[in-house]
Amino acid sequence: MVAVSKPRGTRDFTPEEMERRRAVEKKMREIFESYGYREIATPTMEHMELFTMKSGEGVIEETYSFHDKSGRMLALRPELTAPTMRFYMEKMRMSPKPLKVYYFGNCFRYDRPQKGRYREFWQMGCELIGTDKPEAIAELIATAYHVLEGTGLKNVKLRVGDLELLRSFIKKLGVENSEIMRLIDKSDYDGVSELIGEKEGAEEFMEFLNCRELDSLKKFFGGEAGRIESVLEWLSSFGVPYTLDTSIARGLDYYRGIVFEIDAPSLGAEKQLCGGGEYTLLPLLGGDETATAGFALGFDRIVLALEKEGYEFPLPEELVYIHPIGDEMRKEAVLLATELRMKGLKVEMDLMRRSMQKSLQYADRIRAKKAVIMGPDEWEKGMVVVKDMKTGEQKEVRKEEIGGYL
Repeated sequence: MVAVSKPRGTRDFTPEEMERRRAVEKKMREIFESYGYREIATPTMEHMELFTMKSGEGVIEETYSFHDKSGRMLALRPELTAPTMRFYMEKMRMSPKPLKVYYFGNCFRYDRPQKGRYREFWQMGCELIGTDKPEAIAELIATAYHVLEGTGLKNVKLRVGDLELLRSFIKKLGVENSEIMRLIDKSDYDGVSELIGEKEGAEEFMEFLNCRELDSLKKFFGGEAGRIESVLEWLSSFGVPYTLDTSIARGLDYYRGIVFEIDAPSLGAEKQLCGGGEYTLLPLLGGDETATAGFALGFDRIVLALEKEGYEFPLPEELVYIHPIGDEMRKEAVLLATELRMKGLKVEMDLMRRSMQKSLQYADRIRAKKAVIMGPDEWEKGMVVVKDMKTGEQKEVRKEEIGGYL
């Protein structure tokens, strides 16, 4: 018989890993919602055309795609921005503006698996639709920063740039936009220098790419830098530390205006946790020109960065374990377990008729905080024995008071 294993680039998660992931996810959701974002969900598969319209035909090579029984080409979603825009076009166009939505889901990309990069991965992100005011974009960036900060990460770096200024400078150089953007995005400055050669303004352009201060940026653009200056001022009002980075590039034309990235230096080469900014995707999908901005967070990398920093994940809710002594106590144990669960407690009971010793060993292995031992003699007196699994201390508790005691 051939052994069946999981596909390359995918992962299984143990209960302990899922507890950590759910704890991080919960914190992230809370912060999104504190900023007024509401959750949506879209299908795991979409028409392939949705992604080729957004990213070009090249995306097909990176996508898990298939023809359904009617011959339509479908794809497992490689990201969640395009599905969100499609959903907006179909269902939310008449919603009050600004519209704030967030999402969380698994995505699929045929990529070379490595640490922090998988073929199935999880994204959490949001879209802000209907406003491009500087304070709105600053709030969006602040949301991203505070979501990451709220997970418990201590070392994250926010970089903010302006694509309009970058493209304006590239246009003056007279070089092909997509090629130079690709080189800048890879931080291949030798390649950039070789591409622009001795063109007029080449030296100034290389200086511009290394611009990290607003005053230096104004030297190149003067009043044209007013918008990013305003966004950064608002960002300071939100109490968010940032670095100006004029070298943040995007290869696709629908990106525009302010762009930003957030990194976790502890992750090395795969350090980027978040990428976002302004874009004009709706017209590509047949919609009207509408101000849109958003960001996506790499959930798997966030969990990995927390582990790298030695973050102590919160312990799961306390588990109570019930051990009935003798067959005559089993039905009473079922009734007690049901009563405690109705009160909101997590309860497991012995289902294998183990001895007391083995039952308590099992309770310890599943990290139960308390064990309730139900003996017939104690029960007849209206009592149960509660054992603290950490200290070993035992105490008799009246059965009608057990819920409050636990």
